Amino acid sequence: MQEQANAIVQTLKSKGLRVTPQRFAVYANLLSRIDHPTVEQILTDLNKDFPVSSQATIYSSLQALREAGLVREVLLQEGVCRYDANVQPHHHFCCQCCGAIEDIAWDTFKFIELKSLRSGLRGETYQVTVQGMCDACDERSDRCH
Repeated sequence: MQEQANAIVQTLKSKGLRVTPQRFAVYANLLSRIDHPTVEQILTDLNKDFPVSSQATIYSSLQALREAGLVREVLLQEGVCRYDANVQPHHHFCCQCCGAIEDIAWDTFKFIELKSLRSGLRGETYQVTVQGMCDACDERSDRCH
């Protein structure tokens, strides 16, 4: 546990960030999860045992972490911003039934050619979002209908 805390501190310092308790807590929380939480979910999680963070503090911590390249914003639904500490290229699967979000390996889609865009457009990056039903919801298919 102490090793992981030291690694987080070193990562924050290596990116030129001042290590505050709030930044540490937000980054550690994001590293520990795979569900791509919203600000509200992070706030709830951090304050469940002892209320110490405000929504503004979470936002400012996330902004600093994003600017340092340690987290990224993920827009998978209109009007809902989620955060991900996995900054390596990858895609996402979103279950339209339960809302679960799962990472998809970058090389899953092998034939996306940005050079196929019409003349005048120069694509630099992309991200695929696959929407459908996860296996857990598929087993209980009556739940979503």
